[in-house]
Amino acid sequence: MNPSCGVTCTLGLTLLIGATEAVGQVEERPNILFVVSDDLNTRIGPYVDPSLELHTPNLDRLAAAGVRFTRAYTQFPVCGPARASFMSGLYPETNGVTGNGFETANHRIATPSLADHPTLGGFVRERGYYTARVSKIFHMGVPGGIERGEAGSDDPDSWDYAVNLIAPETLTPGNLEKLSRGDHYGSNFSRMILPDGAELTQADVLAADQAIAILENRAGRKPPNATNRTKFKEGAPFFLAVGFVRPHVPLIAPERHFTHYPDDDVDLPVVPSDDLDDVPEGAKRFSNAARFGMDTTQQRKSIAAYYASISFMDEQLGRLLDALERLDLHSNTIVVFTSDHGYNLGEHTSWQKMNLWEESVRVPLIIAAPGMANAGTQSDAIVELIDLYPTLAEMSGLGSQAPSILQGESLLPLLESPAATDPNGAAYTITGSNGASLRTDRWRYNRWGEDATGANEELYDHDNDPTEYRNLARDPSYRSVLDRVRAQFEQMRSDAGGKRSGPAAGRAGGHARSDVSNA
Repeated sequence: MNPSCGVTCTLGLTLLIGATEAVGQVEERPNILFVVSDDLNTRIGPYVDPSLELHTPNLDRLAAAGVRFTRAYTQFPVCGPARASFMSGLYPETNGVTGNGFETANHRIATPSLADHPTLGGFVRERGYYTARVSKIFHMGVPGGIERGEAGSDDPDSWDYAVNLIAPETLTPGNLEKLSRGDHYGSNFSRMILPDGAELTQADVLAADQAIAILENRAGRKPPNATNRTKFKEGAPFFLAVGFVRPHVPLIAPERHFTHYPDDDVDLPVVPSDDLDDVPEGAKRFSNAARFGMDTTQQRKSIAAYYASISFMDEQLGRLLDALERLDLHSNTIVVFTSDHGYNLGEHTSWQKMNLWEESVRVPLIIAAPGMANAGTQSDAIVELIDLYPTLAEMSGLGSQAPSILQGESLLPLLESPAATDPNGAAYTITGSNGASLRTDRWRYNRWGEDATGANEELYDHDNDPTEYRNLARDPSYRSVLDRVRAQFEQMRSDAGGKRSGPAAGRAGGHARSDVSNA
């Protein structure tokens, strides 16, 4: 690699990223396929030891063609706020979306002063892209809303075309086996094993069908006469956002995917018996004892079904990747794959999301672009989902036009040099019940409440305790470390808008780097 060549040469997108911004040449920009899975943690092939035999061949395939980020973090471990955050490029405390209520679940509704701030889709749409959404990108009820074909909290101005699917979910014919107490639209933890061939009405199959139809439609459009561009933006590049709902509950997949994961072969996390004795009450809300009441057999069945649902989703991703190649779009299309947040599967005896531990807030993130010199590599830098907006703006040649209020920073330097590290990098996440978290290179700091006292804090040393089972916040020998990390947390919370009555004005330097972040 020529060191003077820069990012555009490294990625093989010199013409595309450097394309003129004139309307007549907008078709020279790269296409973008943006795929978001639902409730997906990093228990997928590219992120785990191969001995675990998790069957995600298409995620493996995508990772081999791109850069895999091993420490990417959501800004909120709940669907609505997480999606509103990465689509706006703003922290939840800035954009005002901190819940799943549809009446406030996108930033333009929740915060009137941001009504003119475009989403990622709206930003590229305004600059000549043909934009389309299939299924869940902003929040929509799963399973409830998708059974009714609702748009949820979607932002209509983001898209030239949008598809709301109607899928059966809990109404799927067959035996929906309930595995836990409680309720989540009728399916807190429940699973159904479909006969092979009976999956054609499932949401992710329908999403892949419609996305492929859109790809075929765009591949067939010819570059327009500059004076004769139609309302369909013939020849324009596309931004296609596809939402897959699995592995969100209900955990439904064809039998062929369940065969990979026999219930009796599932290993449950080994959790110290006193693990929850030293954590604040807010961290215990989603423990098995407090909410789900599953015995070990039910827990194994839930994990097996979660894995099978991932493999089912992966199969649909493979259909999209195949379509890109068949239609000769792969040489001009950036592919991004991520999830809205992670998921606990028994760690700390906890399940689902809403926690601030690593499994609940870390997400898979893979970015592949044509001609990447670093294809198949990984970046261990700490990044956030709000970084996607400035990254895709820059990769589209529109970085100079990106809104100044964006709070993330472009990942292009890491795509160019994945081995680069930033010891000052940090990620900030909040959740319900007044919980907030800072993840630095070495430490995780969680606080449940406003006051900084050992009783409502957690501090974990990832160099020595990657499973976050030893809370050091109450250990006097770590007082100096705790003070330093607290200071960084307060700085990042302030930069994210956490103590402001109105939107933050953006943050300089990205990821709230400061002199105390070597803690």
